Amino acid sequence: MKLLTLFLTKLAVRGILTMYRRMSTHFDFLVIGGGSAGYAAARTAHGFGKRVAVVDGGAELGGLCILRGCMPSKTLIYAAEVLHLAKQGGVFGLSIPEARANLPALIDRKRRLIADFAQFRDKQLHDGRFALFTQQAQFTDSHTVALADGTQLTADKFMIATGSKVSWPAIPGLRDCGAWTSDEVLDAEKLPESMIVLGGGVVACELAQYLSRVGVQIIQIQRSPRILKEASPEASAVVERAFRDEGIKLITGTKLLRIEKTATGVTVHYEKDGVARRVEAKALFNALGREPNVASLGLAAAGVNLSDGGFVGINEYQQTSAANIYAGGDCSGPHEIVHVAILQGECAAKHAFSQPTLPVDYDGLTTVTFTDPQVAYCGLTEVEIKRRGWDFVTASYPFNDHGKSIVMEANYGYVKTWARKPDGLLLAAECVGKDAGELIHAMAVAIALHGDVRTLLKAHWYHPTLSEIWTYPLEECAEGLG
Repeated sequence: MKLLTLFLTKLAVRGILTMYRRMSTHFDFLVIGGGSAGYAAARTAHGFGKRVAVVDGGAELGGLCILRGCMPSKTLIYAAEVLHLAKQGGVFGLSIPEARANLPALIDRKRRLIADFAQFRDKQLHDGRFALFTQQAQFTDSHTVALADGTQLTADKFMIATGSKVSWPAIPGLRDCGAWTSDEVLDAEKLPESMIVLGGGVVACELAQYLSRVGVQIIQIQRSPRILKEASPEASAVVERAFRDEGIKLITGTKLLRIEKTATGVTVHYEKDGVARRVEAKALFNALGREPNVASLGLAAAGVNLSDGGFVGINEYQQTSAANIYAGGDCSGPHEIVHVAILQGECAAKHAFSQPTLPVDYDGLTTVTFTDPQVAYCGLTEVEIKRRGWDFVTASYPFNDHGKSIVMEANYGYVKTWARKPDGLLLAAECVGKDAGELIHAMAVAIALHGDVRTLLKAHWYHPTLSEIWTYPLEECAEGLG
């Protein structure tokens, strides 16, 4: 009898342990990636009372924005702007004998600030709401992932939020020339005296200007006819003029042929206007873009398809070709922006658990490029406005004819608004100029609230402020409504 009791007890204990192990490795929702989209999805699912796991195999927790993207880059870019203003002191009637960058101090401040941001996210992921696994994960089927140590985790629903990584286009010599990436630029306490920047996108332009302002001679080479090709031609032209005025050598409309590492640095061979040319510098910065970080996830085993450009294919609710698997953030697009990633993560979690939700609304999309002048846009593109068949009126006004911007020596750029006829509904706004990233939000809120230009003009636009510049195109649009 004692033996039978002991045997049954062992069976019961084994059953409890088996059940515990099964429970400890099975989740309602498993998120791969603890950045902006992943954390938003995990937090939302937990709010529904779901058992959530977060798997993140990065060397540090925090995601691209905190660790190697938005926050470190803006820390350095703003410091470089302060330095630039100090160097322009004479324009303002100031005597500033010497202004120069102290790179070790600059980077030390950046590291301290980023450590604080990262620590906050780390605490959020460790606060007990989620089961956290700091390992790489790979799908073995649509309900199972294998971790690097062999652990198998299963879940009813998944969220892929693995972000992006630096792209290395197939340009002969690019991988072999010791090229810098944004990671190295953002952490460099010592910089070369000259550098070639390959690319003309947001990262390329923001960091090219930062490098130039802290003392590096910059040659920027863009394959397209203009930099910031996703922005309007007018916006690109303003930034190009500012770059050239600051001493950046800007070469656009090129075909990159090959890159050669030399005894003294790097040589880039390219073609422009049908003529083979070359430029030399001490170092090269590969800023030719980023690509989805999904190659190691085993998506085929899970039945998850990729779209053009290697992005994870999703529907309007962030759902992939595998119905129980969702994706958001840089790995799925269509816009690699933090606030969009957060909205996508929340949408995915709500849809996964049948909670009321709507797809992310991109009609009021806001974008900002932190060059100086900044480039900001919100609302529909003019192409989309025309595609919808709406009649509209548009107007613009330059910064160099506006009182507050003139006294600030902030003369580059303009503001522009688009309004629908005949009701005056604000459809879009563009700001290229000083603090455009801050100014754009007045229009972004107006678009979200379906404001019309006549009503916006009833607001108290304080004088003298940069913000009151919006009143000029708004007035012109209102007059054009008939």
